[in-house]
Amino acid sequence: MLLIIGIVIGLVLGLTGSGGSVFAVPLLIVLAGISIEHAIGLSLATVAASAIFGTVKLRTKQPVMWLPAIILSLSGVLAAPVGQWAGSQLSVLVLTLCFVVLASTIAIVMWRKAMQCPDSATITRASDLSNSHSGAATCRLSPNGQFKLKPRCMIGLVIGGLIVGLLSGLLGVGGGFIIIPLLLFLSQVTMQQAVSTSLVVISVISTVGFISYLFIHHSSDKTLAYPLLSWLVGGGIIGMFLGQILTNKIADARLQKSFAIALFLMALMMLLSPFILVK
Repeated sequence: MLLIIGIVIGLVLGLTGSGGSVFAVPLLIVLAGISIEHAIGLSLATVAASAIFGTVKLRTKQPVMWLPAIILSLSGVLAAPVGQWAGSQLSVLVLTLCFVVLASTIAIVMWRKAMQCPDSATITRASDLSNSHSGAATCRLSPNGQFKLKPRCMIGLVIGGLIVGLLSGLLGVGGGFIIIPLLLFLSQVTMQQAVSTSLVVISVISTVGFISYLFIHHSSDKTLAYPLLSWLVGGGIIGMFLGQILTNKIADARLQKSFAIALFLMALMMLLSPFILVK
């Protein structure tokens, strides 16, 4: 079961431009019966491994904007441990409600995006974007329009990275649903560049978030079994690999709508899981 869950996580991550990593936590809670605290940590590990695999395998085929990626990653790395610590201070109920609200919001955004911009649904993290047109790396908040280390442009990226890192550590999500709109708002870059850049940032922030989870939770709780983790991580890598094979064949607006509906239902089941799961 854990291998299958990992495959689904990696597959959805690869077949979406943003929002795919949000599936991980509800899948682990509803299908594997894992508590939300451990689901968040395991989600970060699975998402990190899948994103790293996708980044490395497509490293020569993705138009990554490295300067924004570095700024987002560094600020996100600083905030991820804070998010993990904050999550450890919240009750299970509050943490669950926060995640359900976030997942439901992302599901609505995914649906609206598939309705309003169906062409963008074919641009996924598993796509080969090497032949796509790459726009100039500009910054709308910069006086000269260049993506250089100018104060206003830097502040926008740093704030975005901090929010992504905080949510990643707190709720176990990758953060592409923030990274991509932020890059498109700040810059004149293409959707392809934003999606590619988000995969790199997710790789870094999710990895640090999982390391923070180990330090904060695992030192006092020995329930994390590394064989369990290896099944999830292995499945996530397989899923991303399958996503790279299937993305050009099945990635479209209808698939994104299906993901949006599935995410909303998973969030609802996650909310009801204490009442419907047999203990």
